[in-house]
Amino acid sequence: MPFVAGVDSSTQSCKVVVRDAETGALVREGRAAHPEGTEVHPRAWGAALDEAVAAAGGLDDVAALSVGGQQHGMVCLDDAGEVVRPALLWNDTRSAGAAADLVTELGGGQAWADAVGIVPVASFTASKLRWLADHEPDHADRTAAVCLPHDWLTWRLAGSRGLESLVTDRSDASGTAYWSAPTGEYRRDLLELALRGRSPVVPRVAGPAEVVGRAGDVLLGPGAGDNAAAALGLGAGPGDVAVSLGTSGVVTAVSDVPAGDPTGTVAGFADATGRFLPLVCTLNAARVLDAAAAMLRVSLDELAELALSAPAGADGLVLVPYLEGERTPDLPHATGSVHGLTLRTSTAGHWARAAVEGMLCGLADGIDALLAQGAVVERVLLVGGAARSRAVQEIAPAVFGRPVVVPEPGEAVAGGAARQAAWVLGGELPSWAAAGTRTVEADPTPAVRERYAEVRGRTDGQ
Repeated sequence: MPFVAGVDSSTQSCKVVVRDAETGALVREGRAAHPEGTEVHPRAWGAALDEAVAAAGGLDDVAALSVGGQQHGMVCLDDAGEVVRPALLWNDTRSAGAAADLVTELGGGQAWADAVGIVPVASFTASKLRWLADHEPDHADRTAAVCLPHDWLTWRLAGSRGLESLVTDRSDASGTAYWSAPTGEYRRDLLELALRGRSPVVPRVAGPAEVVGRAGDVLLGPGAGDNAAAALGLGAGPGDVAVSLGTSGVVTAVSDVPAGDPTGTVAGFADATGRFLPLVCTLNAARVLDAAAAMLRVSLDELAELALSAPAGADGLVLVPYLEGERTPDLPHATGSVHGLTLRTSTAGHWARAAVEGMLCGLADGIDALLAQGAVVERVLLVGGAARSRAVQEIAPAVFGRPVVVPEPGEAVAGGAARQAAWVLGGELPSWAAAGTRTVEADPTPAVRERYAEVRGRTDGQ
């Protein structure tokens, strides 16, 4: 049986999985670390990919490969295909002012939402290009092509044969702010706006299952941005919303209709199948539970037991968990707040329950924002480190008001890239069975969200 490989080139590391193309069964895997920082030379990604491939046993028996990668990172290449400067990653915030300028120059959030389905923030590529044009004009002048991290790795695997051979996919292109998910076309005028008149080469946008090159005898798929690859790895389809509880929280839905939110709360991305992937991101997710456990001097498992020992709504105790500001809503300087603290609620169980419910209520607001943009939400796929908490699993369906599916922990991004590689190889998107998935249901607790909304309104206005 043929094998396929999937790559997850994330902020922190590179993961490679080799899977059976027909069943999706994991054959072997490897990983390597990336350097720290928000500015990284792409050669570090290449070295980590080589190391991870070697750790995964090589590619001699692999028939096809796709790369999933961190979105938005700015990779600038000169006429010879050499990297002009280290790449600015999605989490480099020096471009915040540039993003605000771009929003104003086009006429506001509605103009951007109409043009490309997203409103510039610091993380998007266009914002970083404007920063480059204003702060490093010599580097901007040398930039003959601009691409994204996963584009550069695919190009490198294919032999780096000229700037015209650069290829990306819909999902990653939709996070640049100069490619429109609704129309499927580049907006070169917005690229030139970002770079103050410069007009570099941009990658061709390939179809979802297109062969875009070869690495020796290995077929290369178009790859995807990390969120789209994760959705593919989870087998998410219309009606599904994925809630990822990592350091930050990410809420995404596979949708048949594009999003265009002028507030910027929902980013109107594309997915890896030809549909759309509206996304909401919060800054505070798993770290809320980490902070609560540290305050109570308990383990995360003990925190979960404490939370489940308290009643739904924690007798009115509410934590609004803006512990390091917040991105959704856009309150970068906000702090967390506690409401309803009384003698009755001054227990470890009440505090633990309030931490879990506060985190989940913020993400439920994200689900509501997706619904407002036309997404259909029938079930929730709960993934990420904090999804392993028993309290999170049991409380989430009550807060979300929908069944929650908890897949077995695994490398969703690399798995999604491998599934795309199998699609490229076989011509059909395989329906790999998800191992160890469990569904959790609970009676909805709308009063919990109503109380959270009441006190959150006071915090949002600070």
